[in-house]
Amino acid sequence: MPGQSTMRICSLLPSGTEILFSLGLGERIIGITDLCDYPPAAAGIRVVCRSRIDPSVMSSAEVEAEMHRILAAGESPYDLDVDWLRQAAPDVVLTQDLCYFCEVDAGTVRQAVDPIPIPPHVLNLNPRTLDEILDSFLEVGAACGVPERAAALAASLRERVAAVARKVNGARYRPAAFSLEGVNPLVIGGHWVTDLVARAGGVLPERFAPGCPAERIGWDAVVAAAPEKLYVDLCSSDLARSVREIPWLAAQPGWSELPAVRSGEVYLIDHSTLSRPGPRVVDGLELLAQLTHPDLFAGHIPAGTVLKLDPAMASRAPVARIGDAFLPWPPVEQVGEDNFSRPVAASGISDTGRV
Repeated sequence: MPGQSTMRICSLLPSGTEILFSLGLGERIIGITDLCDYPPAAAGIRVVCRSRIDPSVMSSAEVEAEMHRILAAGESPYDLDVDWLRQAAPDVVLTQDLCYFCEVDAGTVRQAVDPIPIPPHVLNLNPRTLDEILDSFLEVGAACGVPERAAALAASLRERVAAVARKVNGARYRPAAFSLEGVNPLVIGGHWVTDLVARAGGVLPERFAPGCPAERIGWDAVVAAAPEKLYVDLCSSDLARSVREIPWLAAQPGWSELPAVRSGEVYLIDHSTLSRPGPRVVDGLELLAQLTHPDLFAGHIPAGTVLKLDPAMASRAPVARIGDAFLPWPPVEQVGEDNFSRPVAASGISDTGRV
C-alpha cells in the first residue's frame, strides 16, 4: 500500500468525502460523485459517478416513479465512469451497501475495479448508529494511512456527544418525538437518525429503536405516536424542496390534531445536517438537542438549516400553502455569534438544490 503522501483515493459517497477532508486527505482524492458538495474544496475534484435522478427538480412521487422504472428495467440509478476508474487505478475506494438508492453500491464498484492488475482497497462503510459512524472514521484512517488523525477526530467528536448526554440527563421532561426522512411514501428517519433523536432527548416509539432500518410506514404510525416534536428531514432535500413536499403531509387525516402541529413544534431540517454519516452528524445531534430541549441548549442551529411551523399562520393557510407557515428558526434576532450564517433566498429558504 502506498504511503499517505502518494495515495490516490476515490470517494463514491458524500460522507466519505467529508471524512477524508476532515482527516486532511482532501488533496489525495482523485474522484468523487456529483452528490459530494461539501466541503466547498470538493468542487474542484473530478466527478466520476452521477445520479440519474435529481430530486431538486422532482417531487417525491416523481422520484418514486422514476426509481421504479429504472429498477424494473434492471438498470442502476447511478452512472459510474468505469473506464476512468480502471484507468486511474486508485489505491482506495470508499463505497457503501447501506442504501442502494443513496449512492452506488459496493458490488457495482468491486465489479468495476476487478480487472485492475493491482485492485484498490474497496472500503465498504455501512454505519447504522452514531457510535458506528465514529468507528467508521477509524476504518478510513487505517485504510488511508492516518490512524492517529482518525483517532483524534473520533475522540473529539465523542466528547461533544458526551457533552450533549450530560445536559440531556438533566432534562426534567422528554417529549415524544418522530422523524420523517421521506413523504409520499412515508419513510421513518431510521439508522443513526433515530439514534440522534434519542440522544437529543426525544422519546421514540419502541419499534423505532436507534439503528432501526429507514423503513416505509403508514400515516397511522405517525398518528399513533402523537409526537410532541415532529422533525421532517427529507433525504436529498434542502429546505426549499421540503416546503414543496409538506402539503402532502398536511393533507393527511389527523394532521391538525397532532400535538406537534397544534403547538407549532414541527420542524423542516436541511437533510445534509442529519442524513450524512460523516463528521457533521454531531452538529446534527447538537441541533436536534436544541430543538428538543431549547431550555438546555443554544447556539447550535446554523442559519438557513431549520424552518419551524407557525401554528397561527397554519390555522389560516389552505393545505396547498401550508409551506408558507414555516418560518426560519431560530428567528434572525435570536441567532447568536455561535451560529454561522450562509446566504438564503428572500423567503429565508436555501434553494441550492442537490444533496
